[in-house]
This record gives sequence, C-alpha cells and structure tokens, in this order.
Amino acid sequence: MRSKTAKALHPVAGKPLVWYMVSVARRVVDAHVVVIIGHQADQVRAFLEQSKSKLEPFDLVLQPRQLGTGHAVHQAHAALMPNGKPVCKHCLIVNADTPLLRPETIAQVLAHHEQEQATLTILSAELPDPRGYGRVVRAKQGHVIKVVEDRDATRSERAIREVNVGSYVVDTRFLFQALAGSHSQNAQGEYYLTDIVGLAVAEGRRVAGLKAADPSECLGVNTREQLALAEQAMRQRIRTQWLEEGVTMLDPQTTFIDDGVTLGQDTVLYPGVTLEGQTEVGADCLIRSYARVTNSVIGNAVTIEDHSVVDRAVIEDQATIGPFAHLRPGSILRTKAKVGNFVELKNTELGPGSKANHLTYLGDTSVGKQVNIGAGTITCNYDGYRKEQTILEDEVFIGSDTQLIAPVKVGKGAVVGAGSTITQDVPADALALSRSQQVTHEAWASRRRASDQKKASSSAASTSRASARGKEPGGND
Repeated sequence: MRSKTAKALHPVAGKPLVWYMVSVARRVVDAHVVVIIGHQADQVRAFLEQSKSKLEPFDLVLQPRQLGTGHAVHQAHAALMPNGKPVCKHCLIVNADTPLLRPETIAQVLAHHEQEQATLTILSAELPDPRGYGRVVRAKQGHVIKVVEDRDATRSERAIREVNVGSYVVDTRFLFQALAGSHSQNAQGEYYLTDIVGLAVAEGRRVAGLKAADPSECLGVNTREQLALAEQAMRQRIRTQWLEEGVTMLDPQTTFIDDGVTLGQDTVLYPGVTLEGQTEVGADCLIRSYARVTNSVIGNAVTIEDHSVVDRAVIEDQATIGPFAHLRPGSILRTKAKVGNFVELKNTELGPGSKANHLTYLGDTSVGKQVNIGAGTITCNYDGYRKEQTILEDEVFIGSDTQLIAPVKVGKGAVVGAGSTITQDVPADALALSRSQQVTHEAWASRRRASDQKKASSSAASTSRASARGKEPGGND
C-alpha cells in the first residue's frame, strides 16, 4: 500500500477494511471469532479495542513474525484447540482485505460445506484477468485438487481463470494437524494456507469449491488502485440499498454515503451530498448540493441548504440550515429552529422556533425558544484563558451587529439594540443599548463638497499657469 497506515485500517466507505470482515464473521458464525494480527499490530489492535463494543466478542492473537498465511492461522491454535480439543467443529477463515464479501455469500459457503460433507471448502471466483491470484486446480470430476500461488504456477496453471478468494471452511481438527505438517518450500519461503488443500487430497479427504455468483465481491485489496475499486463498489452497493429503501438521489454517482449511515423514506439528496460516519437522517428531509453531514442525528423534514457543514450535531424536526452554515460539535437545533447563511455554531443549543439567519457566530451559547438573533451577532466566549457561556432566554430579540461578552445572560423577552456590546446581564423585558451618542451636524456635507470643489479649481488654475511658463508646477527653472 506504500503507507504508514496498516493495510487493514485503510477505509472503504468510511470503515476500515478489517471492520467489514470482523463484522461479517460476527454475523454468520455462532462460535469464537479470532482476529490474527501481525504487521503494524499495535495500530490494528488499538482500532479493534476501540470498536470492541460493536464487534465483540472476539479474541486477538498476535503473529509475531510474518511467515505466511498458514503460519498466521496456526497462531490461533491455543484459542481454538485448548487442551488439544476443538472448541468448534469447523473453522471459517476470511481475510481482512476482502471487504466486499457479503454475509449471504459466506453463508452459502458454510451451507455448501455441510451439503458436500467436505473436510475443506474454498470460495473461488472466475476472473477475466486472474494475474496475482492463486489458481484453483480441479480434477476432471470437478472437485478441487490443489491451489497454486501465482508465482509458483506453471504456464498451463496460469491460464486458469478460477482463483482462490482466500476464504475457507475447514474441519478444525484437520486444520491444525495439517498446519503442523506444512512446509515453506516455495518462491516466497512462506507457510501457505493453501497447502492444506494438497494435504487433504493426499489423505483422501473431500475438498469442495464454491464459485461466487458475483466475482466483484471477491476483490482483494493489495494496492491503492484496488482500494479505489473497492471504494467505488461499496459506495454503489450502499446507494442501491437506500434507493431501494425509498430515498431519492438526483445524481447517485456524486452522492457519498458511508457504511453506518441510516436514511428515512422520502428524503431527497441533491448532487454532491456527503453523509459520513454514524449519521442518522430522518424521513422527508431535503439535503441540497455539496452539504456534508458527519456523525450527526437529523430529524424528520429537516432542510439543509447548499454548502453547509454539520459535524457531530443534533437537528430536530423541521429545522432549517444554511446555505453556507457550519454546525460544529455540540450544536443542537430544536424543532423548527433556523440557522441561515454564513452562520457558525459551536457547542450551542438553539431553542424551538429560534432563528439566527445571517452572518452570526454562537459559541458556548444556550438559546431559548422563539429568539431572534440579528445579522452580525457574535458571542465572545473566549477571553484567551477560558471559555464562558452566554444565555439567551425565551423570546429575546438581539439586534444586528451585537457583541455578547460571556459570561452574560439576557432575560426572557428582553431586547438588545443593534450595534450594542453587552457586558452585563440584561433583566427580563428590558431594553439594553450600548452605543456612542449620535451627533448630527446639519449642512456639513454640502460645506465639505463646496470646499473640495474650491480646492480642485485652485489646483487646476495653478497647473495651467505653470504650463504657460514652460515648466512643471513646483519645479525649478
């Protein structure tokens, strides 16, 4: 991957590769889940521990040296064969870098394994270009006799288009017996998991193979290009799911929805919308072009106008946001609240029916219901050392271009005149003004214009006389 980030942690549709396979395993098996980590193990462990509440239960096992896939699986021996006895009859083995595998496909492999009464069943796919993948070699009768890695394949074996996906169902006792007897005599000098196929055949055991109905599910991610292909496929899958659930997308190809996002029926998404993380969007919402919503909860019938950013916020029913609004973490818009163009909120609650329509910053602010906040209002919540809160109670009116110097409280029904700087609490129903007294000089403007015209005429006359004498004005003879 040519990256400082572990391959298993590269994201596809907002979730790391390893997330998909651990969650699939958790959904399709009824026994232990063991995650074997090796290269950059600390990074992967940190993510899995952080995500344990959503993926558990599972065990983490370390492969201290990376000596191949067979060696990696063998590290699970103690977890799956304690005291030499298997904790489960069969093992399902999947790779972290095949995020497109569906639970339904894995379930088909498990069912095929039982139906064939096989010791080992492999999942395969037929690809138009199989380069880089291990080839599945079958006998004339159709059963699998071996899997050969691309680097070790003969010319005739390289012509085979059926490839090994890297997902297996294996009899547990046989698995660890076979791994104990495997060798590393190959081009890579590694212990291949695929060697257990040959060992099973040599012992006369049945090896079954199931071709995936959709080969695109079997895409393995080993390069940035393959990561991009997986991203495209996963996002298309997500879009298709929500279109079928009753969401409208005016231009699906430009609509980005992460795995983990939920959407209600009759919500309309305009071109360029991005919904990230664990975002929840209710029914009948309208999200216009180039809005981005991250890890937020959006109620029903909410409108988010163009180019708005909503990050870790809660938006209740029938609220309106934007255009060009920015709701930062901790922002809450109650029912029918409105945030207009070029308004920024941070750690602020805007009460039911309250409005901040234009060019406003509200930080660390509690706003009651039916409050009107005029254009250009800002809460000065940070004094260079600490942050303080501003409280605007119900039905307050804040005039345009007001500065509220926290900590400060404006009581219910109070009015703050435009252009004020409020440094002290305002009682309920009071009028607060903080301005210099207006001074008016009558006819001042006409006298100024007359003076300017007189100066301009004098300057023009001086220039004319100087030109007549043949010299520049103010110059030397």
